[in-house]
Amino acid sequence: MLPDDRPLRYRLLAAVALVVVLPFGFIYAFVAVVNHLLLPLLECLGYGPYHGRVYVDPLVTALVVFGGLAAQVWFGPSTVLSSIGARRVDAGEYPSLEASVTRLAHQAGIEPPEVAVTHNETPNAAAVRGPTGASVVVTTGLLERLDERELEAVLAHEVSHLRNRDATVMTVAWLLPTITYYLALVAAYVLYGIFRVLGSGGSSGRNEGLAKAVVVLVVTAVVTLAVSAMFWAASVLVHRVLSRYREYAADRGAASLTGDPAALATALEALDDAMPETPDRDLRALDGGAEALYVAPLEGRAFTDAELVSTDVFPDTHPPTERRIERLREMAGELS
Repeated sequence: MLPDDRPLRYRLLAAVALVVVLPFGFIYAFVAVVNHLLLPLLECLGYGPYHGRVYVDPLVTALVVFGGLAAQVWFGPSTVLSSIGARRVDAGEYPSLEASVTRLAHQAGIEPPEVAVTHNETPNAAAVRGPTGASVVVTTGLLERLDERELEAVLAHEVSHLRNRDATVMTVAWLLPTITYYLALVAAYVLYGIFRVLGSGGSSGRNEGLAKAVVVLVVTAVVTLAVSAMFWAASVLVHRVLSRYREYAADRGAASLTGDPAALATALEALDDAMPETPDRDLRALDGGAEALYVAPLEGRAFTDAELVSTDVFPDTHPPTERRIERLREMAGELS
């Protein structure tokens, strides 16, 4: 049984509080913007008058927020699995892999998770948990790249995430940063489109109604971009509260379960070295917002063209791999 990690528990509680509070703030920030900026702007432009203001019942807001979080708890794990092309394996398909995960789970004092595999040359692994159970996901690249000791250490790292319950929080916390990021992106594209049209002389006519509509659209897009960006930055704090400490905690847990911290150090080294050698198509199959769940982060240096979605939505979800390796080697030295 792994020892209880009290500092991680406190971070989990703080993260859960942020996950619940931020969506309420996001909704009411838009309500305030509509009431104090957009409606007065419309009245100044000759629309209206608007009697009364927009009001959102707190009960309705609570139903929307908690309904969304409940949906993410329920569907989030399967969404993550499907987004990276992972498939839960049939009994006997990967017997040694299933045996290792089951043994480590019993050592950690948790119910053995299901094993899922994705056919991808990128060596990586992840853990997700929902109300219907947990899964440890590995890529075929991981199975081919690591030896038995290193693979056991990576599996122990993922089992530690499940034991620490941070896999659940990170799966749910995935929702708001993703929504706000893409909402801000849409607003930015709308602004870009408007300015392209204006720059090409597409609205050079003296149509007063069209000019007013453009003003309203620009202001709405700017406000949406600003509010979404603000809450994206705030929601990323959920990941910052947990991200670095949870990885160090899972590394310590893996070392405790296997008694071999050096094996995880060499595994992380192998994963880090393999990133630039992996085909873009395989890297991009894992890129899409699940960055915080992987044992090793995807890195932009591995890509030959466009930037990563994962590192845009969730920047710096892991501590530096070099520092993790250094800590694990220090643990290995203490045990020798």
